[in-house]
Amino acid sequence: MMRMRMKKAAVPKAPMAMSGSAAKDVADSIDWEVRPGGMLVQRRDPDADQESAPCPKIKVRVTHGSSLHEVSVSMQATFGELKKLLAPETGLEPQDQKLIFRGKERDGKDFLDLAGVKDKSKIVLMEDPMSREKKYIEMRKNAKMERASRAIAEVSLEVDKLAAQLSSLEAVIAKGKRVAENDLVDLTEMLMRQLVKLDSITADGDAKLQRRMQVRRVQKYVETLDILKVRNARQNSSSQQPVVVTTKWETFES
Repeated sequence: MMRMRMKKAAVPKAPMAMSGSAAKDVADSIDWEVRPGGMLVQRRDPDADQESAPCPKIKVRVTHGSSLHEVSVSMQATFGELKKLLAPETGLEPQDQKLIFRGKERDGKDFLDLAGVKDKSKIVLMEDPMSREKKYIEMRKNAKMERASRAIAEVSLEVDKLAAQLSSLEAVIAKGKRVAENDLVDLTEMLMRQLVKLDSITADGDAKLQRRMQVRRVQKYVETLDILKVRNARQNSSSQQPVVVTTKWETFES
C-alpha cells in the first residue's frame, strides 16, 4: 500500500495555467521529499529562515582615554568588525587598536557574543604602543625630509642667481671679447660652495633625488666655466681690453 501511494505522488499535478511540458520541467527542477505518511512535499532548507532573519544589534560602550563612544553593532560581529566601526570615531586605524573586554585583549577574529558582549557592555580601546612608536618615527622622518627639501630649495635659488651671472659672462665671450679672469674664478668658487652645501644635506626619498639633480646641475655649470676660461684666455688680448662684467656678488657662508 505504501509503495502504491508513493508512486501516485511521484509527479505532482501540473498547474492549470501551464502546458504539460512546462509543468513537467518545473516539477523536475524542484527538490522533493517524502514526509511521514507518504506525502510528497518540496524540500525546505533549514538554514534559509535563519539567514533571512535579521541579526539583532546591540549597543556597546567603548572608552578611549577620556572619550566615550557608543556604537551599534551586530551581536554576531567580530571584534575586528567593531574596530572598523571605531576607526572614523577615534581616528585610529583598525590595526592600531587594542580592544580590552573583561580585562583581556580580544583578537580581531573573536566573536562578540561568544566573548560575552551584550547590550550596553563596556569595552576599553587602547592605542597599540608599537603603532604609536611607528607613528613617532614616521613623523620624525617626515620632518627630516621637509628640512632637507627646504635646504635644497634654498641652494637651488642661489644656483639660479649664479646661473644668470654665468649666462652674462658666456654671452660676452661668445662675442669674441675677453672678461676679467677673476670673474670666472670667483663664480667657480661660489658654485663649489653650493656643492659643499648640498653635500652636507642628509636626505632620503624624493629629497635625495632633488639633491642629486642640483648636484648635477652645479657640476654642469662648473664644467661650462672651465671651457669659458680656456676660450677667454685665447682671445686676442692685444686688440682689446678685458670686459668687466659688473655683477653684484653676494656673500655666502662657508
